Amino acid sequence: MHYEGTIIRPPSEANSILLQITVGCSRNSCTFCGTYSGERFRIKSDAVIMDDIAFAAAHCRRQRRVFLCDGDALIVPQARLIRILEVIRSELPWVTRVGAYANAKSLKRKGIDELKELRRLGLGIVYMGLETGDDETLQGIHKGADSAEMIAMGRKAREAGFKLSITILLGIAGRDRSQLHARETGRVLTAIDPDYVGALSLMLIPGTPLYRDWQAGVFTLITPVEMLAELRTMLAETNLSQGLFHANHASNYLPIKARMPKDKTAILELIDRALAGELSLKPEFMRAL
Repeated sequence: MHYEGTIIRPPSEANSILLQITVGCSRNSCTFCGTYSGERFRIKSDAVIMDDIAFAAAHCRRQRRVFLCDGDALIVPQARLIRILEVIRSELPWVTRVGAYANAKSLKRKGIDELKELRRLGLGIVYMGLETGDDETLQGIHKGADSAEMIAMGRKAREAGFKLSITILLGIAGRDRSQLHARETGRVLTAIDPDYVGALSLMLIPGTPLYRDWQAGVFTLITPVEMLAELRTMLAETNLSQGLFHANHASNYLPIKARMPKDKTAILELIDRALAGELSLKPEFMRAL
């Protein structure tokens, strides 16, 4: 496989065939993210992509899912994306699902019929980084969309038939807006009603604008207990018709996994026990991105 730069994928795609069709991220301006620092976004050539699919056909017959890397594969022009999915279906007939990252920009650029066509060809799940439902924080971290646009694009993905997994980021609003960030994020998640919600806890990355703000005293990184309190409010304010709300990423201080809505009360009680000091939080040295 022809991998270039930094390859990232959701935790749930750990056992997937990682097919890199783009290098970097089409936006690459979020203040907290240093993944593609200095990397110019580009779409890989069809020849390289097809060669990697051929490699997967020969050597990856036990893997039943494909994940299209990197940061925003959905931005690829429709005709090229259709061709990639058609070849995956033809050359990897045992694959049951294809996944990709998406953002508000890429979802907005494709019409609902185009998205439905991608779904028909096997793109079964998209992962969308919401981070927060608080408009001021969204603007501050340069996400490129406000909460209304996030809701509209999340609903659009659901309407197209995709499974939708949304990532949120504990601590991203700093201390002053912590609880507002939690409530607004719950509001946006409820409005979108995704299949999966993944909560990560902020880890500052040297070299990023947010890290520099922290060094300058402009941004306050909240404590583990404050992050846990933020998670509690966020979960309390989130009402999903069904779906999984989890915070079991390596960055989190208290791993939780709630099947909504039936597990919500029990998990809130679990968080309350941790806030009361009855449960130990993950030590800092064990956290990871």
